[in-house]
Amino acid sequence: MKILTNDPSITAWGWAVLEFINGVPKIIDSGCIKTASESKARRTRKSDDRVRRLEEISRELQNLHLKHQLDWVLSELPHGSQNASAAVMIGAVAGLVSCYAVVNELPIEWYSEGDAKKHLLGKRSATKKETQNCIIKQYGKAWVTGTKYKDEAIADALAVFHIAKDNSPALKHSYNLSRTR
Repeated sequence: MKILTNDPSITAWGWAVLEFINGVPKIIDSGCIKTASESKARRTRKSDDRVRRLEEISRELQNLHLKHQLDWVLSELPHGSQNASAAVMIGAVAGLVSCYAVVNELPIEWYSEGDAKKHLLGKRSATKKETQNCIIKQYGKAWVTGTKYKDEAIADALAVFHIAKDNSPALKHSYNLSRTR
């Protein structure tokens, strides 16, 4: 079973693909989908530029699906916002993950950032560095890119996988069924 886990964001979307090999989850691919605003340079409306960025992310997610033949989707549920524009993007990236799962007929589960960090570190408000260090202890360094924002986004996506593998009855059931085939 191959699982795509996500830390969705319009700016730096962290993701990792994991597979259970001999009962142990292994990271088989990871990355960060980076998009940047180009509305001023292109002299387009901000809303048109946001759509372009969401389309870029959508294409990358679909390419991941085709490359890995994914079976399951996990995602951090975006939360909070500092302004109306950020609130729109939170809804847009959550909708994008949901739509991706529906179109590809994949089960999806959502987890909050705070719950993932509490499960991983025993506290809801951990620093990015604390999360990264704990993920390195859990899964090794193969996913580390050396670029701060990428490593933060991938670590957050892996924190979501960590809580799901220990707490999702549906994921555990599906994994047990796939092991007996």
